[in-house]
Amino acid sequence: MAKLRINGRVVEVQIEDDTPLLWVLREQLGLTGTKYGCGVAQCSACTVHVDGAAARSCAMPVSSLTEEQNVVTIEGLSPDSSHPVQKAWTTLDVPQCGFCQPGMIMAAAALLAQTPKPTVTEIRQEITNICRCGTYNRVLAGIQLAAEGNGTRG
Repeated sequence: MAKLRINGRVVEVQIEDDTPLLWVLREQLGLTGTKYGCGVAQCSACTVHVDGAAARSCAMPVSSLTEEQNVVTIEGLSPDSSHPVQKAWTTLDVPQCGFCQPGMIMAAAALLAQTPKPTVTEIRQEITNICRCGTYNRVLAGIQLAAEGNGTRG
C-alpha cells in the first residue's frame, strides 16, 4: 500500500513499490492526461510536477515518493485551464496532434515557476520534451507569451 499526495489530496493505492508513478496515475487513479511515450524518461510526455519541479513519471517508482511530496498532473495544474501556459497554448494554437502537449505544458509551467522570465536559450535548455509533430517554434512562442503575463494577447 502506498500513500501519495496527488493534485493536493492524499490517495492510497495497492501497488508494488517499483511500479512507475505513471501507471499509478493512469491505471489506478484514472488520470490519463499524463501520457506514456517512451518508458525510459527520454521523451517527457509523462512529465508531472513533484514539489513544483518537472519530473518524468514513467521512470519514477512510487517508492521514491512520500506522502508529504505533492505530485501535480496536468489535471491538477488548474481546474479550469486558466494557467498562463494553458492560456498561451490556446491563444497560439500550439498543439498539432496534442499527444505530447500535457508533458510540454507541465515542463513549461515548472520552468516559469523557477524562472519567470526565461531567455530563449534557457527555454531551449530546459524544455527537452520531444514533439513528433515538430511544434517547437510554437512551444517557444507559447512559453514566451505565458512569461509576459496571463498567457493571452492584449
